[in-house]
Amino acid sequence: MSGWLAIYRREMLSLWVSPLAWVLLFVFLMIQGVSFYLMVQHFANFSGASMDYGPVAAYFGQSIFIPMSLIILCPALTMRLFAEERRSGTIEALLTAPVSAWGVVIGKYLATLTTYVLMWAPTLLYVIILRKTGTVDWPVVGASYLGLFGIGAGYLALGMLMSAVSKSQLIALIMSLLFIFGLFILGIGEYVFEPGPLRDACAHVSVFSQLVDFSKGIIDARRLVFDLSLVALPLFLTARVVDSWRLD
Repeated sequence: MSGWLAIYRREMLSLWVSPLAWVLLFVFLMIQGVSFYLMVQHFANFSGASMDYGPVAAYFGQSIFIPMSLIILCPALTMRLFAEERRSGTIEALLTAPVSAWGVVIGKYLATLTTYVLMWAPTLLYVIILRKTGTVDWPVVGASYLGLFGIGAGYLALGMLMSAVSKSQLIALIMSLLFIFGLFILGIGEYVFEPGPLRDACAHVSVFSQLVDFSKGIIDARRLVFDLSLVALPLFLTARVVDSWRLD
């Protein structure tokens, strides 16, 4: 993994100098802001009703905007990682640099993951605003962000693999969307199939179930293991793809 730090710095500069990250950040925060506002407004209108969860838990676990945002955001962040390098020809210079295949993959992945975390960071202001009007359960907030981190980490690794096997950013984007949306649809099977092994498997990969559980402060180690697997396997395959370019 030698040289990964240089690749990390290069990718961070490339991401934040170009307008892509800023456009994604603006659109992402607009969507999350609307989602949070609607959730708080809903609780304000039904303040007298009995509810077993608060606006923070509802925002992280009940809003359709969050899973939809992840399905779009992660492929958009990863589509250019290798596809653009191959299209422009800069991949040749990268492959001849004294950096291992794992160094290239880890450096690019960590830069994208850092960008993903930075995009979520401003949403902490929503929780701080709520704290001024009521009580906030910070362990629940931490668990909610952990769930988002695990899901995003897996989606980003999958998107990186799609970028590595494509020469076009558009194709990488479409392939990532299809794979991630496929996982999303598979998770919906939890609400479709009868109780049994198939329903249990769907529940295990369900984004909704993970968001709901973590938004209640329930940290399920099995879901974290699945997220870690969804990170490790695509990164391993991506490193093999990068290695194959050097052998050509």
